[in-house]
Amino acid sequence: MSEFEWIANQQRFDELVQTLRSAPAFALDTEFHRERTYVPVLALLQVASAEGVALVDPLAVDVSPLSELLQGRGVCVMHAASQDLEILELACGTAPRHLFDTQIAALFCGYRTSSLAKLVEGFLDVRLDKSAQLTDWTRRPLPDADSRYAAADVSYLLRLRQTLTEALEARGRLSWADEEMARLRTKDRTPPDPETLWWKLRGKTKLNGKARGVAQELAVWRDQEARRRNRPPRSILSDMALLGLAQRPARNPGELRGIRNFDASRFKHTDALLAAIERGLRLPRRAIRTPPKKPADVPSVDGVVALCLAWLAQRANREDLDLTVLGTRDDVTRLVLGEPSRLSSGWRAELVGRELFAIIDGSAALRVNGTELELVDRATS
Repeated sequence: MSEFEWIANQQRFDELVQTLRSAPAFALDTEFHRERTYVPVLALLQVASAEGVALVDPLAVDVSPLSELLQGRGVCVMHAASQDLEILELACGTAPRHLFDTQIAALFCGYRTSSLAKLVEGFLDVRLDKSAQLTDWTRRPLPDADSRYAAADVSYLLRLRQTLTEALEARGRLSWADEEMARLRTKDRTPPDPETLWWKLRGKTKLNGKARGVAQELAVWRDQEARRRNRPPRSILSDMALLGLAQRPARNPGELRGIRNFDASRFKHTDALLAAIERGLRLPRRAIRTPPKKPADVPSVDGVVALCLAWLAQRANREDLDLTVLGTRDDVTRLVLGEPSRLSSGWRAELVGRELFAIIDGSAALRVNGTELELVDRATS
């Protein structure tokens, strides 16, 4: 499908939203850029229904009325929707009330690829042109080839949903996929506490004492400045320079020289930078937010985790699921420590959670049988 309607008029967009409110399902995708700004720039909105495809220009149209559609009865069909949901919440203030993610659905059908092109080819026998993946979507007018590429991204989603739903029902896994889609839809996308931003720095473990306070205040200042100027935080001050300043806190402009990956001669915010460093040096120890540590009295669980992961890997292979879909090391570790884990509720608990609990509490054991592991009930063995 290559035909589409280009919408750069507010009235026409509002009409489209009202028309789609009665549709049982619609497909949605976004094109955006986040390389040069603090907030991602929505550059194109693609919408498809049984009636056809529309490409909406968010540089000319206020797309916030889309929230009416997203909160309606229709199912919003998307592919690999995680980043798109973030963009929609920024642009419209909401995520879809009903979501079908074709990437998630495909994972439960035994596919281990996240590529829409592979899924469309595998399920619908259609080849998509993916040559425009790195295009500049803010160009106007948008080249026809790029527009057709964008239209194709939503043209087949409704058909793909129908095919995947049938495959999931045949495998008895539709409820599993629904659970994961609901988890994605309701995921907390609240920005992190500014005072914990320095936890993301590589090399933070090398910081001690007042250096941690300086890193905390510099990260807060960098984020505030980046937000104010709508720039990526690292374009304000690199991580390497931030760590260097935390380890060697400058008290005057002259001491800024020699900091790695920091050009003091071109930096235009020296006073604000020095003020942030000074705040960090004066920060009371109780005000420094440090990353949570594993309590010292918690015994090592590496052996139990390794045992559980071995069983989990075998179960994933039997069920034709990617291991990361069934459970991760973090999921298993949390289960072993008695903390909230994806493996302790929902379809995962029914499929493998109870087995893992039995291994952990000792009521079951694993036995090697040739090249396979067997779960043995200790009470009957």
